[in-house]
Amino acid sequence: MLAPASASAAAARVPLIALLRALSLPEWRHHPWRHGAAALAVALGVALAFSVQLINTSALAEFSGAVRSANGEPDLTLAARTRDGFDDALFDTVRTARGVSEASPVVELDSYARRTTAPARHAVRLLGVDALRVAAVAPALLPRPASAPATDSDARAGLSVLNPNHVFANPAALQQLAVQVGDELSVQSTQGWQAFRVAGTVAVAGPALLVLDIAAAQARFGMAGRLTRIDLRLAAGMPRDALWPALPLTPGQRAQLLPQAPDDAAQRVSNLSRAYRVNLTVLALVALLVGAFLVWSVVSLSVAQRTPAFALLGVLGLGARERRRLVLAEAALLGLAGSAVGLAAGTALAWAALRALGGDLGGGYFPGVQPTLQFSGPAALAYAALGTAAAMAGAWGPARSAQALPPAQALKGLGAASRQAPRALVASALALLAAGVALALLPPLDGLPLAAYASVAALLAGGVVLVPGVVGALLAAVHPRRHALALLAVERARFARHTASAAVAGVVASLALCVALTVMVASFRDAVTQWLDSVLPADLYARSAATAAASQQAVLPEALLQQATRLPGVLKVQTTRVLSLALHPQRPAVALLARPIDAQSPEQTLPLLDAPQAARAGEVAVFISEPMALLYELKAGDTLVLPLASGALTTRVRGVWRDYARQFGAVAIDQADYQRATGDLRHNDLALWLAPGTDPAAVTGALRRLAGDATPLDVMATGDLRRLSLAIFDRSFAVTRYLQFVAIGVGLVGVAASLSAQVLARRKEFGLLAHLGLSRRQVLLIVCGEALAWLAAGVLLGLVLGVALSVVLVKVVNPQSFHWRMDLVLPAAPLAALAAAVLGLGLATAALAGRRAAGASAVLAVKEDW
Repeated sequence: MLAPASASAAAARVPLIALLRALSLPEWRHHPWRHGAAALAVALGVALAFSVQLINTSALAEFSGAVRSANGEPDLTLAARTRDGFDDALFDTVRTARGVSEASPVVELDSYARRTTAPARHAVRLLGVDALRVAAVAPALLPRPASAPATDSDARAGLSVLNPNHVFANPAALQQLAVQVGDELSVQSTQGWQAFRVAGTVAVAGPALLVLDIAAAQARFGMAGRLTRIDLRLAAGMPRDALWPALPLTPGQRAQLLPQAPDDAAQRVSNLSRAYRVNLTVLALVALLVGAFLVWSVVSLSVAQRTPAFALLGVLGLGARERRRLVLAEAALLGLAGSAVGLAAGTALAWAALRALGGDLGGGYFPGVQPTLQFSGPAALAYAALGTAAAMAGAWGPARSAQALPPAQALKGLGAASRQAPRALVASALALLAAGVALALLPPLDGLPLAAYASVAALLAGGVVLVPGVVGALLAAVHPRRHALALLAVERARFARHTASAAVAGVVASLALCVALTVMVASFRDAVTQWLDSVLPADLYARSAATAAASQQAVLPEALLQQATRLPGVLKVQTTRVLSLALHPQRPAVALLARPIDAQSPEQTLPLLDAPQAARAGEVAVFISEPMALLYELKAGDTLVLPLASGALTTRVRGVWRDYARQFGAVAIDQADYQRATGDLRHNDLALWLAPGTDPAAVTGALRRLAGDATPLDVMATGDLRRLSLAIFDRSFAVTRYLQFVAIGVGLVGVAASLSAQVLARRKEFGLLAHLGLSRRQVLLIVCGEALAWLAAGVLLGLVLGVALSVVLVKVVNPQSFHWRMDLVLPAAPLAALAAAVLGLGLATAALAGRRAAGASAVLAVKEDW
């Protein structure tokens, strides 16, 4: 027999690969399903997160590339703040200014187009360009006539585009409208449907785009004498920041223009979907977090099954650190295997999603984009490292258990005695919880709730670390003195409460996440339901355009408004004018809603958050939406300058109203004030109040017959609109229900694996109880009693922790991400059902795992000491 010193030296010389072959490979060979489940859990998290990353990157790159292609590569762009544009006389002023080398005028419009023979309309963007100037700034916009090759001269292309009846379509427009070069199509304008012939193409990717001569765009779309932007190439040596102040413009002219750098357009696209993309990625990483708990459970079971082998090697001299490194190395292999599978699955999932959904991400941010998959090697390495790190983090607890294993005692099959929870552990838990609270109070970083995400992680970690302390505190109040089995179960649970961390941690984490998601969705749905009740007072709604940008050309004829008021059963008709205003170069435009607002009782029209400020005579008042107030740091009483086509309009904010339809802000102004300031009498939306007993379907049909084919309308009854809105909401949050099922399932698997590990480690203990006269049923009751104590503590802690996480999600993450606030709603019935289901399923899982404790193997295990 080797002496201890020589045994230790011999063990130190054993290569790690030999230990893996001696311990890991046989274990994995005999239990492939267990380690396969852990690797697949890691693979699931990596696949979801990596696929979201690829979809986000591909869609954003494609859309940004399309924006750059359509905008060209100007050194500076002077853009109109409204879709009404600015006086085209400014072009000569800018073109001849010192420091300007090239200037290209553009009329940019959003509208609808359709084939002459088809009634269905499709959203398109129109660009009116000067063919003789556009090539110097945006060559992709140069029209390619059907009769000329792509290499034809700029002059010939310019002559072709001068025809006011010609448009040139990009590939997306040809596909979406189902037209070919030479076909006829119609485009909706304020002057009716305009007929064009597709005379050629333009090499611009992205959503549907039509290019035509700038003079034709001005004449046929109500933009006579107006431009929407000027693209500039600067002279050599002229700094971009120096040109704007040096331009010879009056203050009124400057108020109509918004100078934009080349990257501002791409930044607006990124900002448009950034919060959605980040939150989607975080939700995907939840699966990886849950996978780490499954790794914890599986590795715990593996370590417990190999306790005699570890103990024997420990007696022979294998050090504690070597045992820990061995377990972590196994976890690293699991993580690498799972990450490799996850990367392959994530790539395939992203490819399929891009082909099926077009990179729309479910949020409607990139309509009309069909991006190609753009694989990222650095991102793949990063997610592989993340998956491996998650697996190693999950195995850290079992690795520490293998390190702390007492070899002599473990060889006798008695397990390791648990000591009382050290104060350092409780202090660490309280420190993590305090850090979570402090992080939740921090402001967003670059518009993202990064500190709030860290707060969720800290609270979750603190709650898991606090599990032994909570179990001990709850069991300290339980004294079942009259029942021997109950007393034995409680004392054993109290004695081994540290081992409850592995068994209950998954339940605490999964239940907390499920509770947080349940409360968040319930709060959001309740807020949206109340908001719909307040913003849909009429019985019927009709609109001419789906977006504020397209509403510039798609307007309702005045005759339709007059005829709608005379329809049978119609009591009242209210109109709204919708516009799009650019207030910041790197932010999406805000919506301006001109509608009747009672100056004395605006709360009857808008769902105000607080009481409005008093109206003042002679002033123009507006009401801003909650996202607008958060994004632009405005409040009631502040001054807001609206850049309208008629000039800058100074207004005072009287109040803030709740709006869940426009993430980037909206401004409501009284219709009379808007019409006096602008002279614009056009309308886009209709709200109709019907007499009792009137059939909404009949009014809808009559309204569409009045509008005719010349004015397509989207008409919907209030009840249908409400149901559709809530159905869209429920579909948007369907992924959270999937994550809840995954989290609960993995938590229960963790309970089963942890209890099985303890059963294997305590075989001789249960065998001794059987020899002392306890029946198999009584031993099973002891195991279930211990599990009940631990699960009850875990469910209680999970509920409390989940409510704390939901406060962060509802009160911090949601306002900082989407700029919406809402009241916290705790749905008692769903939360009680969730807790009961976890407790009941956990007990059933414990009973199945405890059956091995009462088996014959436990009785025979006692003979090993004889």
